[in-house]
Amino acid sequence: MRFDDRFLEEIKSRVRLSDVIGKTVKLKRQGREFVGLSPFTKERSPSFFVNDDKGFFHDFSSGKHGDLISFLQETERLTFMEAVERLAGEAGMPMPAPDPQAAEQEKKRQGLADWVELAAQWFEGELHRPSGKAARDYLLRRGLPETEWKRFRIGFSPASRTALKDYLIAKGARPAELIDAGLLIAPEEGGAAPYDRFRDRIIFPIADARGRIVSFGGRAMDPEARAKYLNGPETSLFSKGRLLYGLPEARKLLHAGGDDTALVVVEGYMDAIACQRAGVAAVAPLGTALTEDQMEVLWRLHPEPTLCFDGDGAGQRAASRVIDRALPLLKPGKSFRFAIVTGGKDPDDVLREQGPTALKAQLAETTPFVDALFVRERDQEPLETPERKAGLKARLRERAASIADKDLAQAYREELLGRLDTLFARPGSGGQAAPRAPFTPRARGRRGEVLHFDAFPTPEGKAAARKLAVSLDPMAAALAKAALEDPHRLDDHFEQLERSGFGDLALSELAREFIRLRLDADHLDSASLARHLRDRGFAGLLTDIDRAAAMAGAPFLKQDVTLAAARSQWTLAFEALNRLAALETALTSAKASLGGRSDMAALERLKAERDTLRRAIRSGSLWTDGETSP
Repeated sequence: MRFDDRFLEEIKSRVRLSDVIGKTVKLKRQGREFVGLSPFTKERSPSFFVNDDKGFFHDFSSGKHGDLISFLQETERLTFMEAVERLAGEAGMPMPAPDPQAAEQEKKRQGLADWVELAAQWFEGELHRPSGKAARDYLLRRGLPETEWKRFRIGFSPASRTALKDYLIAKGARPAELIDAGLLIAPEEGGAAPYDRFRDRIIFPIADARGRIVSFGGRAMDPEARAKYLNGPETSLFSKGRLLYGLPEARKLLHAGGDDTALVVVEGYMDAIACQRAGVAAVAPLGTALTEDQMEVLWRLHPEPTLCFDGDGAGQRAASRVIDRALPLLKPGKSFRFAIVTGGKDPDDVLREQGPTALKAQLAETTPFVDALFVRERDQEPLETPERKAGLKARLRERAASIADKDLAQAYREELLGRLDTLFARPGSGGQAAPRAPFTPRARGRRGEVLHFDAFPTPEGKAAARKLAVSLDPMAAALAKAALEDPHRLDDHFEQLERSGFGDLALSELAREFIRLRLDADHLDSASLARHLRDRGFAGLLTDIDRAAAMAGAPFLKQDVTLAAARSQWTLAFEALNRLAALETALTSAKASLGGRSDMAALERLKAERDTLRRAIRSGSLWTDGETSP
């Protein structure tokens, strides 16, 4: 029988964990927890902890961790059904009436779960075989030692189309079952035999709340693969909008760390692994924006999870979307904080380059939810007119009113309007300027420099700064326009596109949307791509791209150019803008660490190369002068 989650939660709310465990383990209160000797190992000093508030136990001596149900399963070898029946009796709750159809569905799900677990074991084994050498080398280069692979159950899928399929069918699986489990792909056109979904990829198993493997994420080994990361599809076992990568391990770290331990939400598998290796409880969404269901999962574990997004424009837009989704759900004791890892790096980079202490320190620098909300609304536009000031006030009232909890909504309204009064306080009135939290830059120019509108004293200056902030680089716009018209130009450049976009920060989110669409669509034509982007809110940006691209003079946009020549010219321009971005970054680093004459000479060489490449792009000699091509 499959039980409704609400039924299980009701049992846990009626039966205290410490009461059940206290029947077989002598527990002693220690602060907000109970401690006792491990029921799983023989020990002399207590290392077994029970927390009624969080509803979990953790045993340091054996590493076991779980809830009411899993405790009975572990200690008394009960089945899941038997454990639920016993606890329902203690809670005075009748068991749900048996549903033959639901029972049959649960039996089918359990069968699929068994094949997924067997696949996980096979992937783990393949990582250590000769075909997994490149994957092993990659993991070592990323700073993930072999001693950690088993902890996170990392595996490898070879390049063969049917290696996993052949193995599981030899074990008794049917192809239809493996398709339902998300392990095989059935060709849409029919006729052809199903084949392995994951091929030539490092495998990251995805577990549900009970620690059972329900799906996988795969990182492509081929740098030219269309999708760098690939998640399993929605199945009866796996719902990507409800689960979080790394959740079981994060629970263990939360329990081990005590009440003051932070729970961090990061963007990728390797980032979550990096945090957990540093002792930070971390999870990651599964290729989607954080959903309301995932927020509720997070709040069951921690009253204020920390959201750690990339510091670029795309990361800030992701944070903004979370703000909008979370606002109606906020309650006393349920909120979020925000953190940004400095230097444009990911948590994985920081752990590898600076160590766990530096990573923990950066994740500890957080911004409260109300600060992030106020700064976002304040920085939507310059506030030099009464109309715009009134608009900000109206937006703040509207945001506060969207909170369902009336008491909290009122508290937010008072807090936000109080900050507004301080912001607009006249000089000499005793008011102080509201602190500007480092959550979002006011605007960025084409090369990523921060533009503060307050630095321009006149309305004309502020208007010019805003125009500069939103203008697009013509050649970058031309690259994007050509990619929209011929999406297959991108097939060999997805890794570069993910790293640096089209060469303009204003197009970085568009570039990411291209990549996200590739994860879900094997075939991508111009019309469907444009329709998808307009539906996702990029209509205005597409108009700006057309306008800016017209000024680029790019030959690959001309009608009389052959497709092969256009693609070759597009690739040349794409690589040139990527090289130009790399030179700008190198120059910034060189200036920051400038030393003697040799450093100055290196700086001058970088400048010369950058300026030559800029001239080649602007003059058009890029297309005819091979010496200036990157």
